[in-house]
Amino acid sequence: MLFPLLTLSASTRKVAVSRDFTALSGFFVSSFLYFNGDISLKSVKIGLCGLGTVGSSTFNVMVRNSDEISSRAGCQITVAQVGARRDHPACDLRDVAVSRDIFEVVDNADIDIIVELIGGTTVAKEVVERAIANGKHVVTANKALIAEFGNDIFAAAQKQGVTIAYEAAVAGGIPIIKALREGLAANRIEWLAGIINGTGNFILTEMADKGRDFVDVLKEAQALGYAEADPTFDIEGIDAAHKLVILASLAFAMPLQYNKVFTEGISCIETKDIDYAKKLGYHIKHLGIARRVGESIELRVHPTLIPEKRLIANVNGVMNAIVIKGDAVGPTLYCGAGAGAEPTASAVIADIVDIARQISRDSQPSIPSLGFNEVSDKPLRSIADVQTAYYLRVLVEDKPGVLSQITTILSEAGISVEAMQQSEPEEGEVLAEVVVVTNRVQQQHLLGAVNRIETLASIHGNVHKIRVESLG
Repeated sequence: MLFPLLTLSASTRKVAVSRDFTALSGFFVSSFLYFNGDISLKSVKIGLCGLGTVGSSTFNVMVRNSDEISSRAGCQITVAQVGARRDHPACDLRDVAVSRDIFEVVDNADIDIIVELIGGTTVAKEVVERAIANGKHVVTANKALIAEFGNDIFAAAQKQGVTIAYEAAVAGGIPIIKALREGLAANRIEWLAGIINGTGNFILTEMADKGRDFVDVLKEAQALGYAEADPTFDIEGIDAAHKLVILASLAFAMPLQYNKVFTEGISCIETKDIDYAKKLGYHIKHLGIARRVGESIELRVHPTLIPEKRLIANVNGVMNAIVIKGDAVGPTLYCGAGAGAEPTASAVIADIVDIARQISRDSQPSIPSLGFNEVSDKPLRSIADVQTAYYLRVLVEDKPGVLSQITTILSEAGISVEAMQQSEPEEGEVLAEVVVVTNRVQQQHLLGAVNRIETLASIHGNVHKIRVESLG
């Protein structure tokens, strides 16, 4: 049985039905020949800028899997020139032109695609801008560059008719950019939440599994190379914020607005918080969350209690995971190596293959910069107005009436209590810890109640606060 070919005209809202497939015969024949390698396509030449950890792995994976990569691209892909200050001992560069001046690579008229793997936002930015000006496509793994300067870079690329691809900028080897841009294209994205920094996840996992404190695990993360000598970007959420704005721009067709992300790190998390969370049925993860609320968007990075039954709550170590909820598909989870040399190289090469297909067919850029033809401003929701449940931990005098005082203040603020625990004071001590989990409340109302609680004579120190999300 032959099924009719349907074509939809968006302007007329009419469907044309054809029972004649002969018009498509040329397409099917050319497609068959293309995928079976019977049509000769041009060679695509790569200029690799940067030969560090990711750059060297990208080079080696391309050499090692050259046949498979070229076969999947439908054309020959070769690294024609490398720009690096020094050679990498793991790379055999005997058959490749090497320049110590990366701008010689960018200005090479024979290069089709510039792969920027330098890092940072100074020289890398100049490389990308010059490549665009030279009419070259760009592949980058540079999340800071995209998050902070992407709006201008994408505008310049569109003007020049070239593609900027950045799959490796978020979540390493997880193809999350393609999932948002292509696999979930039919959906109105409602929210996304992700463990998008492996260092922070490693630290929280070690604290949870082995009862170690934050400072101790951070030192190990630095010794293992998971954290930098200055770990601020990882533990204070800056790295995650860079990645979150990129995901949000794709999910909600909005400009990149890194400087407006609410960011809170994990250095305030203590082992006792992780233990209390377990008793209450939660795990603590450092999440980047973007959520559509009416016409506004929430963008926030912070530690979060997640119900232990959620799959993402059980993603441990240096792994990354992102949950995306679309109106049609519901929640979907993407999990894998969020960093590391070869996982990141995998994502870089996937972008190279996409652009190579485009070049070999002499077609216009087929990878939109943000996944949409049009990007519109959307108001960002103030963190004061964001609604979440809360975990509260407070040190109190162990005497009658204290719990009643706390619950009364919360009730007067319109905050209901989901769960409450009180620890027994140590022998000879008069202070005990009280842990409260609230229902959803606006931050501004919660903070007003917390300020009142902290003024009570029976309360010692500040109330420790962590947000709670169901992610259901």
